[in-house]
Amino acid sequence: MAGLLALSVAAAFTGAAVYVSVAEQPARLTLDDKALLLEWQPSYKRGAAMQASIAAIACLLGLVAWWQAGSLAYLVGAVLIILPWPWTLIVMMATNKALSAMDAAAINPQARALIVRWGNMHLVRAALGVLATLAFLWGSHLT
Repeated sequence: MAGLLALSVAAAFTGAAVYVSVAEQPARLTLDDKALLLEWQPSYKRGAAMQASIAAIACLLGLVAWWQAGSLAYLVGAVLIILPWPWTLIVMMATNKALSAMDAAAINPQARALIVRWGNMHLVRAALGVLATLAFLWGSHLT
C-alpha cells in the first residue's frame, strides 16, 4: 500500500513540476518585465511550499514501501524524489533569493534573465520527479 501511495504522490509532484515547465514558465515569459517578476514571486512562494511538502511525503512513503517490500526500486524512488530539495538549496537558492528580493514595483532589467535561468534549473526538478515516479512504478510491479 505504501508503494502505491508513494507512486501517486510522486506522480502529483511530477505533474506539478512538468506543468510549471511546459505551461506556466512559457506563459509567464510572454509577460513584460515588470509583470513577469510580479507573477513569479507569489507563484514561486506557493509552489515551493507545495512541492517541498509533496516531495517529503513521497520520500517518506517510498522509504516505508522499501522497508515493507524490500524492493530497491522504492529506495531509489525515495532518494530521487527528495533530491529536488538539495538541488534547490545548493544550486537554485541564489537565483531564488535574488528574484524574491527584487522590488516588483521597480524596473528590474536582470529579472527576465534570472527567471529564464530559474526555468532551466527547474527542469532538473521535473526530471527527478519523472525518474522517481518511474522508480516507484517499477517497484509496484516487482511486489
